[in-house]
Amino acid sequence: MMRMLIRLAARSAWNRRFTLGLILLAIALSSTLLLGIERIRHDVRESFSQSVSGTDLVVGARTSSVQLMLYAIFHIGGATNNIGWDSALKLARNPAVAWTIPLSLGDSHRGFPVLATNGDYFTHFHYGDKQALRFAEGHPFQEVFQTVLGADVAQQLHYKMGDKITLSHGSGNAHLTEHADKPFIVSGILASTGTPVDRTVHIGLDAMEAIHLDWEAGAPIKGLVIPSEMVKKFNLTPKTVTAVLVGLKNRASVFAVQRDIASDKDDPQMAVLPGVALDELWQVVGIGEKALLAVSAMVVVVGLAGLVSSILASLGERRRELAILRSVGAHPIDIFFLLALEGFVVMLAGVLFGIVLLNLAILLSGPILASEFGIALHPALPTTGEWFLLLWTILGGLIASLLPGLRAYRLSLADGLTPKS
Repeated sequence: MMRMLIRLAARSAWNRRFTLGLILLAIALSSTLLLGIERIRHDVRESFSQSVSGTDLVVGARTSSVQLMLYAIFHIGGATNNIGWDSALKLARNPAVAWTIPLSLGDSHRGFPVLATNGDYFTHFHYGDKQALRFAEGHPFQEVFQTVLGADVAQQLHYKMGDKITLSHGSGNAHLTEHADKPFIVSGILASTGTPVDRTVHIGLDAMEAIHLDWEAGAPIKGLVIPSEMVKKFNLTPKTVTAVLVGLKNRASVFAVQRDIASDKDDPQMAVLPGVALDELWQVVGIGEKALLAVSAMVVVVGLAGLVSSILASLGERRRELAILRSVGAHPIDIFFLLALEGFVVMLAGVLFGIVLLNLAILLSGPILASEFGIALHPALPTTGEWFLLLWTILGGLIASLLPGLRAYRLSLADGLTPKS
């Protein structure tokens, strides 16, 4: 009997294939959106935690670890103090240290931060899964007044190779004094990384010293102007730097080096592990992840509501069909089972179709997301966590399907066969 009912239900579903196809498509799109948001949420978290990779320690003046990461990695805010250049050289000479990248901040260009560093930055700085910086055009700065632009700076300000730009003293956009007498020439434009590098203007440490030769206490010295062609006659070695990125020969020595830095009495410093500090920082700025989780939950609810409403709407057209099934011996429990099974099968098929749609979408739009937004998505089967999420979604669909099944259960034979006036 049950086999016959399922066969009849399958034929009924085929006769309603257009309506059921629309329901299945709606569920597939909801599943695609749900998985897409989940993957983007995971990638945003990963991108945040991998804004810098391959760096074992971030060293700066004593402050909070969160503040140190904000200005050293994200170039937000400013340092309460700098560390001496001698301390940076001493750190580089440490036998356990493989390389260092000195960083100096403080100036800006049309709202974008200016980062002064040296050539080691383009060699040793990595992001994401230990990805090196790449040049979309040009090369690292080789002269004092050359600059390398991040991808977003070049795109938003429409700069190209060979353009001249001037930097401003201080950060922000309003009422800043420009170093107008010392313009920079764009020598390189970096490929997009999806990290703060994209929004940064890079210059040499010697260039940072050069543009401030005729400045004192944050203001130009009245009556003193040193032309750009004369700066090489001066000592352009920096006196201080904002922070230093450190790579070790052996990561096992990280805590020993960290203690050595903290115990330096000549120049109070601190060293933080980037991964630990970024996790702390995420606790402060991670509200966006919670928002994406809320959006994911809403997507599931909307999809389930669509499934229930569609099946309930179709019940009015199927009341005579269900009544005929009752007339040939189907028990109300059988009707309840068939409606619930139909909802479950449609939900399951929609979820599986959603997985296929997501991978097709990633295959087509993945390169664009990576280049424009730094979101690295790749076609793949759902992860264990995503399978659990889909399992709960299918279970929710089964539970939601019980409502139409319960309503069909309560339909009487007489109600189904009696014409309505």
